[in-house]
Amino acid sequence: MGLLGAIIIGAVAGWLAGKIVHGAGFGLIGNIVVGIIGALVASWVLPQLHIVLATGTIGAILDATVGAVIVLVILSLIKRA
Repeated sequence: MGLLGAIIIGAVAGWLAGKIVHGAGFGLIGNIVVGIIGALVASWVLPQLHIVLATGTIGAILDATVGAVIVLVILSLIKRA
């Protein structure tokens, strides 16, 4: 996948994660960064748990969203402390 595809998937995943974890949106650039970091986290965590959500672009968005939710929950716990 190209850089533009990663940015678009990261933006969508970050936006979705911001909607799932209320009050954790970071704007467009922040959502892209959270989405890309979430995709990296999910690409490590989900195979460790033997979880395959889907394949293709939809699968990439779902994986990145799950990872971004994990990242946002961890960030909110750190921010709270």
